[in-house]
Amino acid sequence: MDFHDRQEGSAPHQTLRNFVHWIVDILMVLILAVMVIHFYGGKTTVSGSSMNPGLASNDVVLLDKLCYTFSVPDRFDVISFSVMKEGQKNDYVKRIIGLPGETIEIKDGLVLINGVCPDPKNPLYACSVSGRASEPITLGADEYFVLGDNRAGSEDSRFANVGNVSFAQIEGRLWWIFSPFLRMGAVK
Repeated sequence: MDFHDRQEGSAPHQTLRNFVHWIVDILMVLILAVMVIHFYGGKTTVSGSSMNPGLASNDVVLLDKLCYTFSVPDRFDVISFSVMKEGQKNDYVKRIIGLPGETIEIKDGLVLINGVCPDPKNPLYACSVSGRASEPITLGADEYFVLGDNRAGSEDSRFANVGNVSFAQIEGRLWWIFSPFLRMGAVK
């Protein structure tokens, strides 16, 4: 057997070795992903239709708990937060519309920020029910005004039982729809 024969004879062995390395690499990435999600992230399940059409009831969504350690929440981020009601913790998923220090008012079907609607054609600034925002609401230094995307079916900052959301109440930003499989993708 010459050198050329030995190389050809080892080809199946090399293919098996490459396959095993490939499987080990995939397993390591999956283990790392699970650890990152477990220690620095989380998941939440959307309840109700308040975030339709982007998020539907029973969507399981991955949560980035670490993002606000290095930055602050931004307008239009979709967040998970909790509110204590009658001694019980209630979790919500909503979109940030108003930022700390801003004055929010809902007038003539539009969300006004500091007296002006930034983009009247953007559907995220449309709102027919004003609730407590029928009068100007000035947000504190760590408060956010949140709305559900389905404004007609959302319990959010327009109502006293949710109110302004403090930074301490925010659990994280939603970033990826994990389940069901057909809806899998980035949160918009």
